Amino acid sequence: MPTITLDHLRRYAIARTLFKPTTLLRAIRRLGFVQADPMRAPARAQDLTLRHRVKGYRAGDLERRYPRLPIDEDCLVNYGFLPREHLALMHPRTAERRWDRATQRRAAEVLAFVRERRRVHPREVDAHFAHGRVTNYWGGSSNASTHLLDGMHYRGLLRVARRDAGTRVYEAVEHPPVDADPKEQARRAAALIELIVRKYAPLPARSLTYLTYLLKYGAPHLQSHTRAAMRLAREHLASIELDGVTWYWPADENPASRRHAPDDAVRLLAPFDPVVWDRIRFELLWDWAYRFEAYTPAPKRRFGYYALPLLWHDRVIGWGNLSMVGGQLKQQFGYVDGRAPRDPAFKTALADEIARMRSFLGADSTGR
Repeated sequence: MPTITLDHLRRYAIARTLFKPTTLLRAIRRLGFVQADPMRAPARAQDLTLRHRVKGYRAGDLERRYPRLPIDEDCLVNYGFLPREHLALMHPRTAERRWDRATQRRAAEVLAFVRERRRVHPREVDAHFAHGRVTNYWGGSSNASTHLLDGMHYRGLLRVARRDAGTRVYEAVEHPPVDADPKEQARRAAALIELIVRKYAPLPARSLTYLTYLLKYGAPHLQSHTRAAMRLAREHLASIELDGVTWYWPADENPASRRHAPDDAVRLLAPFDPVVWDRIRFELLWDWAYRFEAYTPAPKRRFGYYALPLLWHDRVIGWGNLSMVGGQLKQQFGYVDGRAPRDPAFKTALADEIARMRSFLGADSTGR
């Protein structure tokens, strides 16, 4: 194997996840997990991620096809969509926060109601039980029935059967009993570590540690096992130290392979796309700091409300803000170097990407 450089890692990081477009199910299985986000600017993050990896993908295809596919909405390091076979690594899930007896009683009543109705919308539960309001995580007021359904879903009592206009519709689900054998727990933890490594490699050591910490969201009951699995994984993963940073990737992959040569396409990526999700890695690979600023006050934003990182060849050279106005796609771009590349090939490739985005969104092709 030739000496691995940062250029190799940069191209490898892009090529291993921006694979040749395939079917929706195969893409989700290859990614292992697709992060979800409710914001639509100009489309939801899961759709923006999948459009690069699924043949003929259109915004909303995941939600439309979800009920017919063996996938689930659930948690891993954050909330999203994952192949059903991965649920067995985390369920039955034991939440860190235990319910009091009153909440357990309400959950049992709601579960019986869901089983009787088969599938329920939160408003049906609220109309039947009138649970009232609760204080949510951000200090505001939320519907108590919705809050309880969220907790039941997280604990594996319910699954999302489909969405109606973006709202989760639930059905009851049962997971096989948990095997308390320490060896089985260690096996599950090791599989979860492998899952995040294969999704986000190549990983700086800090990022591997951080992702392992985030696994407490999807598998809080396996925290000690995932930490042990991470330490063991460091011994078996391929690695290299560059400029004081240790990088890890699966031992059966070669970052220096010629197969990782960049193509000529321009791509607008979701803020949570695997290519750019890891902000530590982002700065190491592209030498600038991208920030997601949807929650930043407008006067303090540098990039924009929902800036999409702009990838060309093996470089993230800037960002784009896109929006649908009157059925037309509006766009505005910023560049790290202060101006767009002068290469005519970039202008052509960017126009091609905007055309693909319009098709993905179903936008008027005459929009500017």
